[in-house]
Amino acid sequence: MPVDRATLPPEIERFARFLEVERRASAHTIKGYLIDLGQYAAWLAEAGQPLLPGSPAAIRAFLARTSGTARAPSLARKLSALRSLYRFLVREGLTDQNPARAVASPRQPKKLPVVLPEEDAAALVEAPGAMGPPLALRDRAFLELLYGSGLRVAELVGLDVRDVDLGERLARVLGKRRKERIVPFGHPAADALRAWLDGGRPVLAAGPDHAGAEGALFLNFRGGRITTRSIARRIDGWVLQAALPRHVHPHVLRHSFATHLLSNGADLRGIQELLGHASLSTTQRYTHVDWKRLAAVYDDAHPRAKGPGSRP
Repeated sequence: MPVDRATLPPEIERFARFLEVERRASAHTIKGYLIDLGQYAAWLAEAGQPLLPGSPAAIRAFLARTSGTARAPSLARKLSALRSLYRFLVREGLTDQNPARAVASPRQPKKLPVVLPEEDAAALVEAPGAMGPPLALRDRAFLELLYGSGLRVAELVGLDVRDVDLGERLARVLGKRRKERIVPFGHPAADALRAWLDGGRPVLAAGPDHAGAEGALFLNFRGGRITTRSIARRIDGWVLQAALPRHVHPHVLRHSFATHLLSNGADLRGIQELLGHASLSTTQRYTHVDWKRLAAVYDDAHPRAKGPGSRP
């Protein structure tokens, strides 16, 4: 849905410039904020309510009005946008209160991350083979990186050749809010990247669109930088090739990366750093999907887990 910024109140337009210039938010994030805030501004105009100073009652009424067509996650996103807007306006001295802080977030059902079993993850990553045409070499390389380093797909498509050190097996990644981190990758990923850079990328780099993507690590068949949509489509194809019984979104490989690390004894803080999570609470959700390992630990360690007559 396009956003006509000319129709927005000047305070919201000022907030949008703050997101662009100071926060350096992505175009996708800014568009989401402006859609929600534009709906709020339109509702205020219809109800004859002012944007400033604003009131908790007006915000609750707006959310109640949209609750018939929006689910809890969408309502929570709208409330988050309003809190951010009014927090900015307080900081700028345009108002002395943040009315959205007095509004409780709608309760959301907790979803556990979807995770592939280790054997399914290996089957998917290895489906393109170690040798083959340029597109297969490329796909093997990006699958190894997605699963081997836990990258977000947007981080993957943003990688340049210079961001990858094959000798040290490290990649420099630009994550959310343009926060940079260094992630390691294993020997299989290094081998797949080397095969792609030596035998696949030079072929695709001869395509007609390469002029705008000289430094991109992963290219499409025309030589331009690959997109997140293309990544998802190619994974769908390899899921069929590997005969996996489920749809696999690219983010599932990131979830699988974290869960398999945890299952094999990795520290939660270390996983947080690798994933680029700002809060440990975001990483902790992976502890809830590893029931089998936790049950085994309990059976092995707790004295009351033993059968009758057994001893610790």
